[in-house]
Amino acid sequence: MIPNSVLSASLLLFCASTFAQAPDPSKPVKPARTAYYIDTKVLDLSLLVSPPPAQDSETVKAEVAEIHRIEQNRTPAQVAAAKADEDDQTIFVFRSVLGDKFAPDDLPLTAALGAHVHNEEPVASNVLKAAFHRPRPYQFDTTLHPVCKTSEVPDSYPSGHGVSGYLLAFTVAQIVPEKRTEILARADEYAHNRLVCGVHYPSDLAASRSVAYAVFGYMMATPRFQVDLAAARTETRKKLGLN
Repeated sequence: MIPNSVLSASLLLFCASTFAQAPDPSKPVKPARTAYYIDTKVLDLSLLVSPPPAQDSETVKAEVAEIHRIEQNRTPAQVAAAKADEDDQTIFVFRSVLGDKFAPDDLPLTAALGAHVHNEEPVASNVLKAAFHRPRPYQFDTTLHPVCKTSEVPDSYPSGHGVSGYLLAFTVAQIVPEKRTEILARADEYAHNRLVCGVHYPSDLAASRSVAYAVFGYMMATPRFQVDLAAARTETRKKLGLN
């Protein structure tokens, strides 16, 4: 078996050689959040996340065209769903998959776990957002009409909502693996709604999933997360009537 230290060193070397452009640490960073599960000194996401496409690239041109297409075709129901998802960054956004019994009042341990998992999103993404300094789509193309909250700060990459949604999805999938496919599909829908809002590019969402995978992999290796996850799993599965 290959020692963990060798695997970690190999991963970091690979990522450093693959992604030549490092984030610019001189850019302003949002106030730091205190991590609950991860150690940012150990998990250096700047080595794991490739930079966004150049704003003058064909990729961005195609992405902006896609956002325009979504804007032109979005329905009032889609806008309402996107706005609802923007306002809900809790683990209970997956109630649509698990049913009405999956509710915070009856699941305090699960609610606490979800709050701690969501907390790791700004810890992971704020430094990257400030370092990459990517303009939001509507900042880059002023003919776009976002329908959700906007920001004057160029902090599009990666999507914070996307990171949070995927982290929570991976967590819920550990609790109810029988519904893993539906849970991950809901996470994809949650992320896609940021395009419906008109506040992110598709590549922001792809990056958010990559960040979430890295962060969740780290969390799964920590005893603190494993203890909290086990308690939430027992609580939720009992409430949902699962073996």
